Amino acid sequence: MFAGVAGFGVTFSTMFRKVATEEYPEEKRPTQPRFHGRHQLNRHPDGLEKCVGCELCAWACPADAILVEGANNVDATGERFSPGERYGRLYQINYLRCIFCGLCIEACPTRALTMTNEYELADNNRADLIFTKDQLLAPIQQGMLPAPHPMVEGMEERDYYQGKVDGATPAQRDWVEQNADHHAAARQDEFDPATRDEGTPSESGSVTGEPNVAFEDRGPDQTHGPGGGPRRPVAQGGPDKGPDGDGPMDRALLDSETKK
Repeated sequence: MFAGVAGFGVTFSTMFRKVATEEYPEEKRPTQPRFHGRHQLNRHPDGLEKCVGCELCAWACPADAILVEGANNVDATGERFSPGERYGRLYQINYLRCIFCGLCIEACPTRALTMTNEYELADNNRADLIFTKDQLLAPIQQGMLPAPHPMVEGMEERDYYQGKVDGATPAQRDWVEQNADHHAAARQDEFDPATRDEGTPSESGSVTGEPNVAFEDRGPDQTHGPGGGPRRPVAQGGPDKGPDGDGPMDRALLDSETKK
């Protein structure tokens, strides 16, 4: 007899409870300290980058969301961006694919890649969700100098990871001031890889030499892990832009997403 009324017991008992509505975005709830948010490429205390371009993060990513291209540091021309032999010249993360699992930061041998507490990544343009190196690099803090510049005199690569460097030295600052023009050109070259070698257009309209690169899925016979394994670079529409004027790799990545 009371079975039908008893079914409303839960409804009536919750009607008078305080509503736990969060007034987002006016009131933002703080995240936990180990929250997996947007990635960050960290720096050493003197400003050199921790990333050595090893590509382990890209290999560990189950969603194929990371693209890394390493290059050699060249002391003869003043192009030293990291204490190691190499650095990450090209670094991109596709947040249309990223699942924020944290496997990439576990794979990083130098703690160059970590995850911040930033989670507001929504956008109305899919191309803007492909973050490039200049967006991922940690900001310059007090005591740092933006790369490239020489290592601290008398220090080796392992000295950086042992915490023996606590900031930029006067010698490093003098070098940056004396090579201001070259320093600015090298920084522009780092964030705009197309300026290194624009290549030559082929008959199909793509670029040969060192072209703008984009992701291309490998077949099942070349799988190296979940998600089809890493992808290899292929030429796309031009040295710096996609076929419709997008930034590096954007159009090819969006096309691959649309086909799925």
